[in-house]
Amino acid sequence: MSGHGPWDWSAPWYAPWRDPGAAVAARWQAGLPLPDALNACGPAAVRFVPQSALPEGEPYERHIHATGTVPTREDPHDFFHGLVWLRLPQAKRRMNALQAGQIAALGVQGRRGPVRDALTVFDENGLLLDAPQPLWDALLARDWQRLFVRDRTLWAQARVLVVGHALLEKLASPRKDMTAHVWRANAPLRDGDDPDGWLAAQCTAQSLAAKPFTPLPVLGIPGWCEANQNFPFYEDSTVFRPARLRSAGTPPPAAPVSS
Repeated sequence: MSGHGPWDWSAPWYAPWRDPGAAVAARWQAGLPLPDALNACGPAAVRFVPQSALPEGEPYERHIHATGTVPTREDPHDFFHGLVWLRLPQAKRRMNALQAGQIAALGVQGRRGPVRDALTVFDENGLLLDAPQPLWDALLARDWQRLFVRDRTLWAQARVLVVGHALLEKLASPRKDMTAHVWRANAPLRDGDDPDGWLAAQCTAQSLAAKPFTPLPVLGIPGWCEANQNFPFYEDSTVFRPARLRSAGTPPPAAPVSS
């Protein structure tokens, strides 16, 4: 696959991104610089500019917040980053404002604080999942056999949206060990719902500091990998890892935030 794609928009993880993904990719493949290809598929909450527009030493997130422009490289990573801005502009604006606020309050440090860390993890590797409660119970317990085998038919009622641009990039060449950070989304992934507005409202410093994510090996999702039709697929403990044992008095992990 070249740096310009093509991407299989019929793949389950890419299907929700077909618009505007295919339109941007076609312009980029035809020779238009990626920032211009993204701007042509607006209107957007921001304007895309070449990476050279970012002053040396200026924090990337602070620059976006201050100028309303997104420095963009000519590569797949920034292609998918741009698509997320186009499809989830409210959420991306909110996440960027939180990042800029954290930088203003704490400065640019070698180690991010909990809010910036959670924002970065979700922005790069996040996934929204709307699923029946039994699937959530199994996911939080990391009971992979219950999640993917015993309650497999319940996945027909689930809705999934990959929102992490780094994960979208990596899924061009999917591997069994690819793991998303999942945020629970009750209802906003159904037809006619607004995942953008919902996610923007959920993105608060308080909710993010609580790390409301749980890990999910994405190729375990039924329909996302032909090999997972054979259930020994899920017996690989290097990928489908059991929950860690908690010491006495340690509280359980927080459940993902729901609407």
